Amino acid sequence: MSSPPANGFNLPRFLFSGEGWPYLLVPFIPAAVVLELLHAPSAAIFFTSALGVIPPAAMMGRATEELAHRSGPGIGGLLNVTFGNAPELIIALFALERGLHEVVKASLIGSIIGNILLVMGAAMFIGGLGRDRQRFDRTAATVQSAMLLLGAVALLMPAIFELVQGQGLPNPTDKRISYDSTVEQLSFAVSVILILTYAAGLVFSLKTHRALFNPSYDEGSDHVAWSVRRSVIMLGIAGVVVGVMSELLVGSISEAAQSVGLSEFFIGVIVVAIVGNAAEHWVAVYVAAKDKMDLAINIAIGSAAQIALFAAPVLVLISFLLGPGPMPLVFNGFELGAVLLAVIIANHVTSEGESTWFEGLQLLAVYVVLALAFFFA
Repeated sequence: MSSPPANGFNLPRFLFSGEGWPYLLVPFIPAAVVLELLHAPSAAIFFTSALGVIPPAAMMGRATEELAHRSGPGIGGLLNVTFGNAPELIIALFALERGLHEVVKASLIGSIIGNILLVMGAAMFIGGLGRDRQRFDRTAATVQSAMLLLGAVALLMPAIFELVQGQGLPNPTDKRISYDSTVEQLSFAVSVILILTYAAGLVFSLKTHRALFNPSYDEGSDHVAWSVRRSVIMLGIAGVVVGVMSELLVGSISEAAQSVGLSEFFIGVIVVAIVGNAAEHWVAVYVAAKDKMDLAINIAIGSAAQIALFAAPVLVLISFLLGPGPMPLVFNGFELGAVLLAVIIANHVTSEGESTWFEGLQLLAVYVVLALAFFFA
């Protein structure tokens, strides 16, 4: 038997550690692909691909952490949410092509509330266990939360316009509704403004106010450091694998869900949203457990803001070219109420620059309440 490497790295010990256990699930990645090729039952594909998402999500966490050591949580969080939201965009494009507009909009709202309540709640809860409190940069978090609030307001205005001037809001059971060209044009204009605002936000956080969003971290000595090049490559590979696994998972959700009586609205707002954001879920909790709340908050709030300011408007613009027709930003009443409450909560919990495990538990409780309402809708 060969001796351990000179750097003291022990593979079995690493795999069964809190950091390495997700890589034990790597065999589920090829298993999910094989089951898909063999046209296996949807339930089998669903569970194997769900487990297959976890290892690349964990790899994204390691690569993001390495980048954050060198460039701070701003750039690391930006790279993470970019790769983490790629699966959701791919899923949404397939749904747009099939005309499943309400499922796409439900997944967008689900991603926003999931990142704010589920991801940030889990990060605060797990990170706060055994600690009196965790602190993060209040100014940076407040800026992110303000961007999210402004994005949410812009997203909701076409729905308010349709509620007052048009045919009203859609029902949770609808698949696609044909709207008047006026609200379609309004949604197009709002989408362009949101994308321009997102671009300005990148300039603000990565250039003009880089110091605010990129405080330095002590690198620590618990593992061998990666180079920036290796971190970016591993982040890219992991993002691709997450996308493949997410696509297989969502492709099997409808059939698997029908057997247990779930609605397409619930699938979109809860299941698809969680699957599409599996990477952020793991990364935010992982770094919060290591008491790096700046990065955890940046991932949770930053990803929600990216959905509102970038992913949603991009999908609206693409819908004018792909699928049976444009997808206006007209959400149903459940989605409107959920996103408004979640954004208000985000602004409140980040205003003090510190968090506790109980605060995280409260966020998780709110998410469960919303999920129950969506289930019975």
